[in-house]
Amino acid sequence: MARWERIVDGVKSIALMRKKIITRGKRIALFVDGPNILRKELGIHLEDIVEALSKLGNIRVAKVILNQYAPQSLIEAVSNQGFEPVIVAGEIGVKMAVEAMREVYNPNIDMIALATRNTEFVPIILKAKEKGKETAIIGVEHGLSSALKHAADYVIILKPRGEKIEERHHEDSEERREGGRGA
Repeated sequence: MARWERIVDGVKSIALMRKKIITRGKRIALFVDGPNILRKELGIHLEDIVEALSKLGNIRVAKVILNQYAPQSLIEAVSNQGFEPVIVAGEIGVKMAVEAMREVYNPNIDMIALATRNTEFVPIILKAKEKGKETAIIGVEHGLSSALKHAADYVIILKPRGEKIEERHHEDSEERREGGRGA
C-alpha cells in the first residue's frame, strides 16, 4: 500500500469516529464575539472554547464575528479551526445578534452558546430560553457582564492557557425556563 493510501485510510477512520461523536449530546450553535474574546491580552484561544463546550454537547454551528480590521492571519486561523469567519464593516453586535437569532429558531439546535463579555446579548439569551433552548455564556472573569452570567443556564469562565477552566451551571435553569414561558 502506498504511503498516501495509508493517509487516506487514516482520514476515513477519523471521519467515522467524528460521525459517532456527533450523534451524542446537545446540538450547540456557538457564536464568538471576536474583538471581545480573541484578544492577545486575554490569552483565550478557540480550542479553549471548543474544549469547554465539548462537555455539554457537539458544536453544529461555529461562527466567529470579526470586524473589518481583523488581520488576515486571524481570519485564516479561524477558518482553519473549522469556524466560519463572519467579517462585518460596522458594529459586530448587530451581526452576531442576527446570526444567533437565526439559530434560536432552528429546530436542529438545542443550545445557544455565546462567547462574549457584553450585556447587549442578554436579550438573545432570554429569547433562546423562551423558545426552549438551553444557553451558555463563555467568557473571561475580567469584564464579563453580571447580567449575562445570571441569565444563562451555563457559565464557562475561561482562564489564560495553563490555568483551570471554571464552569457553573445554574441549578434552577429548568425552573427559570418554565417560569419564563408563561410570562
